[in-house]
Amino acid sequence: MTQIAGKIILNRNFILVLAVVLGLLIGDWASLLKEYTFYILAIVMTFSTTGISTKAMFPLKQMILPMLMGSFLNYVVFGAVIIALSYWLMPTPELFLGFVVIASTPPGVAVIPFSHILDGDLKYAIVGTLGAFISSLFFAPLIVGLFSDIDGGINPLDLFITMVQLVLVPLLISRLLLWQPIKPTVEKVRGKIVDWGFALIIFTAVGLNRQVFFSNFDILLLVSLVLFLGIFGLGWIFELFSRKLGVKAPVSMTQNLLVTIKSSGFAVVTALTLFGEEAAIPSAVMAVFVLAYLLYLSIRKELRDSSK
Repeated sequence: MTQIAGKIILNRNFILVLAVVLGLLIGDWASLLKEYTFYILAIVMTFSTTGISTKAMFPLKQMILPMLMGSFLNYVVFGAVIIALSYWLMPTPELFLGFVVIASTPPGVAVIPFSHILDGDLKYAIVGTLGAFISSLFFAPLIVGLFSDIDGGINPLDLFITMVQLVLVPLLISRLLLWQPIKPTVEKVRGKIVDWGFALIIFTAVGLNRQVFFSNFDILLLVSLVLFLGIFGLGWIFELFSRKLGVKAPVSMTQNLLVTIKSSGFAVVTALTLFGEEAAIPSAVMAVFVLAYLLYLSIRKELRDSSK
């Protein structure tokens, strides 16, 4: 019984749901964590990117296309859909800018393990995710700098520095954590650090905006509609499109993840840092939709496998 309870408590999905529930119930405490979310994310990014193998980059010539495709799907395709929908539906500039931040956010590292779970192309996932992470140094300042003009603008250089601090520096430090003597220990604690760090970030975003979840149901509905269409809707359309083009099933599955799964924690911290609490609402809600979509894909696979 104790072992079962322990597994539930350490389960990634349980931790995320717990973070959302606690954010709604005791969200007043979230303000205490707000100033530390940047540093929490930096730690999470450092440990999560240890799952990206440097060896997967070689031979480099064969990796160029997956890296470019990962960036194209994550920023151009997803970004175009989510920005268009939010520009049309969001009632305030802050909420729209929250979606702009989501569009400029790198993919969630969950793309890699779920590519394995869902029978995708694991190497393609690693390289595509890495390509999208590196290109975020260019895409994030470009996207946010372009669309934040609606709210008076933001200096792209400031965001570039933020991306260096949250993407490039953690990625470089993560290479040191792969040093053989400490690698087993890092791999052992990585999941717990990433899951609980991510939970603290989501708790903060939900807690700071708990009044929206309890009172402004119209805003919550509009945000949810954009995210449903941008994740589930785009995922279904992309799947049909890939099938018609004859893309191999493993590659198609991984590309589906690259075009739909964003790093909610990264988006929350960036939105809070640049545009304030209201702009973080879409990112907090996105965490729930990303989880729901991954669960949907997992359950669908199990049902298909059992029917064979």
